[in-house]
Formats: sequence, structure tokens, C-alpha cells
Amino acid sequence: MPSLTPSLERALERALAQAAERKHEYATLEHLLLALTEDEDAAEVMTACKLDIEKLRRDLANYLDNDCASFVVEDGGQVLPTAAFQRVVQRAVLHVESSSKDEVTGANVLVSIFAERDSHAAYFLQEQDMTRYDAVNY
Repeated sequence: MPSLTPSLERALERALAQAAERKHEYATLEHLLLALTEDEDAAEVMTACKLDIEKLRRDLANYLDNDCASFVVEDGGQVLPTAAFQRVVQRAVLHVESSSKDEVTGANVLVSIFAERDSHAAYFLQEQDMTRYDAVNY
């Protein structure tokens, strides 16, 4: 089974930490994508695809701060990743495994987000004209 790069491990931890900072019960794809903006592999793909990373960060932060009020819990217990968050990471792992590669990178997870068509994370990427095809072919 392929391992996660240290940079991706840090991004996953950041996603959970960002959810906890906002007192969100769940870490969503949007928390994950926000964390991936600081992952060197994912950010390299975003930059190559002419994505405005700062705008993406602002859009995601605005969405998480204003549209996710129902995720807020007062006791600030343990943050859990949503099913979509878990699917995206699993899909990236399976793709890397089927490609006979050794490491899962943030770029692999970024590509996997596009399969979650109804997510705001995929919407924010597509809003800046980034496609799965662009990310895969970088």
C-alpha cells in the first residue's frame, strides 16, 4: 500500500486543525482543499493550472466561516472527517496503488476532489476554470 507524503500528512492534519479552530464538528472537503493550498505538490498543480490560490483561500475561508454555521459545536470535541473527505483520500490512495506508485501526494488528492461533483470544493476549483483533466495532465 502506498504511503502518504509528509507534506500530505501535514495537510490532512491542517484540515482537521482548521475545522477545530472554527469549532466545526466535521472536517469537510472545503477544509481539505484549504489545507491543500499549502501542500507543495497540490499548490504546484494549482499554480500550473493558473489558479489564483489567494482567491481560492479567501473563497474557502468565507464559505467555511459563513455557510457552515450548522457544523459549529460549543464543546469543541474531536473533529471527524466527513464521508466525502474520507472518500477523496481513499480514491487517491487507490489510484496511486493501481498506478504502481509508492507515494500519495497532495496533487493526487486534489485530482480526487473533482469526483465529488456536488461539493463546494470542486465548485471553487471549476469556478477558476480548473478541470480534472488539467490537474491530471500537469
